[in-house]
Formats: sequence, C-alpha cells, structure tokens
Amino acid sequence: MIALILKLTLSFFAVMNPLGNIPIFITLTNGYSVEEKRRNARKAAVISFIILTVFLVLGKYIFSMFGITIHAFRVAGGILIFGIAYSLLQAKHSSAQSPHPHEQKEAENQNDISITPLAIPIMAGPGTIATVMSHSTSYHLEKMISVFISYTLILAITFVLFYYSTAIISKLGQNGLNVISRLMGLILAVMSIQMIAGGIHGLFPHL
Repeated sequence: MIALILKLTLSFFAVMNPLGNIPIFITLTNGYSVEEKRRNARKAAVISFIILTVFLVLGKYIFSMFGITIHAFRVAGGILIFGIAYSLLQAKHSSAQSPHPHEQKEAENQNDISITPLAIPIMAGPGTIATVMSHSTSYHLEKMISVFISYTLILAITFVLFYYSTAIISKLGQNGLNVISRLMGLILAVMSIQMIAGGIHGLFPHL
C-alpha cells in the first residue's frame, strides 16, 4: 500500500504541477495582501479537495450514467494527460490546466480567484480528475484510500507552496521552475502512455 501511495503521489504531483503553478498564482494575486493570498490559497485547496473526493466516491455512478467504460476513460485520460506532459516538457502550461483569458479577467474583476481559475482548472483540472477516476472505479478499498491520501497530500503541498509562493519563486527563479516542470513532464508522459496502453488492452483484450 505504501508503494502504491508513493506511485500515486508522484502521479498527482506531476499532473497538478504545484511548483509550476506558483507563477500563475503570483500573477493572479498580484496586488493582494499576504492575508488575501493565503485566504485564496486555503479556499482553493478546500474546494479542490471536495471536487476530487466527489469524483473518487461517485466515479462509478458517473460512468454508469454516461455509459462510459473505465478502459475508454483511461485512453481518453491518458491522451489528455500526455497533452499536459508535452506542455510541461516545454516548460509551458497546458490549456487544460491553465485559466482561459476571460476566466482570469473575470476572476480578477471579482477579486475572488479561489474557485476559478485556482480550484478549477488549475488544481482540480481535467488531468487530475482523470487520474482520480481511472484509479477509483474498481472500488477496491485499499486503492481508494491510497488515491485519497495521495491527492490530499499533493493538495496540502500545493497550499503550502502557494502560501509561501513569493519567497519560493524568489529563491528558485523562473529557470529553476522550468527545470522542475520539464522533469515532471517527462514522468507524466511515461505515466500517460502506460494509462493509454492499459486502456487499449482492456478495450481490445485479444490484441
């Protein structure tokens, strides 16, 4: 179980890319007081936790409602995650996990960026949801607990990094963040290929 938690934690770290999201957080909270930044970081972490937990618990029923199989979802999720990985390898943010310009502008005007775009799609984006659901549809208790622990840990890490974002980015610099993003992209690309391969094997077991 410990090995599974470590594997899943690494996967969620690569998908969420908390270090790579620090510049986005700093941009979105530009002009905010330290307390306002930390309040938004805390609220975004809580909302993301609720979203991912809902998909963890109700993933099977969501699949049944739309007539989706886990194998098809793994292929689609793997493709989506590979797109994120490709962007990370170039030290860029995927459109799947980055706020659209109108979302960012609206969030800034409303002075509340904790729900959109912080929680969705940055922290609990499509890639993260795909990872949760692909590992939770079997409803094996040990696996579900491992998934829960893993994404909770990464959300906690993300919160801490956002909490101290100004100090962190001044220490690492943009080049340091780019190196970490590329490393996470490579790991995530391998994981996405494995997810796609598993999905194809499930869809076409005789291949």
